[in-house]
Amino acid sequence: MRMTGALKSAGVATGDEVIVPAYDTGELARAVAAAGAVPVFADIDPLTYCLAPDAVGQVVTTRTAAVILVHRFGHPAESARFSELAARRGMLILEEQDRAGLDGEVAQRRERARYLDRRLVGVETPAPAEGHRYQRYVVRVPGNGRPDRDAFARLLRRRGVQCEVPVPIPVHRMREFRRDGWVLGETERAVDETLALPSLDGLSEAELRRLVSVCNALGGLLQPA
Repeated sequence: MRMTGALKSAGVATGDEVIVPAYDTGELARAVAAAGAVPVFADIDPLTYCLAPDAVGQVVTTRTAAVILVHRFGHPAESARFSELAARRGMLILEEQDRAGLDGEVAQRRERARYLDRRLVGVETPAPAEGHRYQRYVVRVPGNGRPDRDAFARLLRRRGVQCEVPVPIPVHRMREFRRDGWVLGETERAVDETLALPSLDGLSEAELRRLVSVCNALGGLLQPA
């Protein structure tokens, strides 16, 4: 794994702790374990889905060697705040970037994201941010968590709209990493509520309009808990 090599090159040793998000596929935690270190999970910011600086600060110990930041779905993490924390606590900051795409592709994504932001109702649209690259356009489905989100996703697919649950299970609940003591409320809420809509790359105006029409027709049926 590329991140395993980066950790070893940075001097992370057996028994060191590396802080990673649990709102993830598990790939980063496995990379940490492959380097001989111990993955430690911290909670996320509910708007950005990136690690929350305050949550990371709460799990730092004398064994913490590094924090791996992920710019989740193209939303930039708070790198400046993490740099300050790392300087105070003597840690490394490693950053994991999704594939960004060419500048023209990113500009088109942002334009399409603004279109969806203005028109979608019944779901919570992504938090806008300077530098957001929209690798994925991820919404939250309100209601009673996972049952409503999963029902919404099934109905979208039946109407020909492709969608995907981006994180089906938080990493700290996976068998290989599970242990008592992890309290990651924002992570678990995000796992239950988030849904990735079709990739914004290559969507035509007609496809965008249909996406809005289908989502709005279904989203209005869901009532916040």
